[in-house]
Amino acid sequence: MADASRIWTAALIIIGDEILSGRTQDANLAYLAKWLNVQGIRLKEVRVVADEMGAIAQAVNALKPPACDYLFTTGGIGPTHDDITVDAIAAALGVPVVMHPDAEAALRAYYGDRITDARLRMARVPDGAELLPNPVSGAPGIRVGNIFIMAGVPKITQGMLAGLDGILEGGAPMLSRSVGAWIGESAVADLLRETEAAHAGVQIGSYPFWRDGKVGANFVIRSADPHGLATCAAALLDGLRAAGVEPVDGEI
Repeated sequence: MADASRIWTAALIIIGDEILSGRTQDANLAYLAKWLNVQGIRLKEVRVVADEMGAIAQAVNALKPPACDYLFTTGGIGPTHDDITVDAIAAALGVPVVMHPDAEAALRAYYGDRITDARLRMARVPDGAELLPNPVSGAPGIRVGNIFIMAGVPKITQGMLAGLDGILEGGAPMLSRSVGAWIGESAVADLLRETEAAHAGVQIGSYPFWRDGKVGANFVIRSADPHGLATCAAALLDGLRAAGVEPVDGEI
């Protein structure tokens, strides 16, 4: 049973020169954050690092448990020479890289007579690792304790995460509710601060916009407590009306 009183956290390392150069846009962050929330785990920190042994190892050592309960990485586990994530994580953990027999068998079954030494690189894992099923292609993901090493291709990453649904220990999912108003956020800054302070365990984020020649803002209220969320939303709606605007219970 989930421990609702404990806040479980995760970190993500996005690995790839192509992300840093802008050539490829990352699509895994938003998906993982939402998936983690359903599991009752909060994404605490994200780093984007180059395909460099030192950079990857440094990020792993900074974010691995106990810094966060779970660490996910995406990218750099393919068949080419610059796919060095496994090597870097093994180095960070102080273990050798080995061929996983089940991963090798899966790759040989998937590729048949098209198997190559390059493709067999995807069977390399840090010693002691388990495999994450990959329903999309032949190369599995990798789990070392609470470190999850996944592909950079979003469809493959999502398939690997699906295999972890309900498996990881977490707390209560974070709930959210939006309130919108045609008012500048600076005009209600005190209201937002005071409303948040009056409701323990609740956070209010302000997201301004400019539309149709008018300024407005959406206020997103977040809490793991449904009652606290509803109470805070009601207070904010009343406060905005008292400030002379008619808010919308939802986003504008």
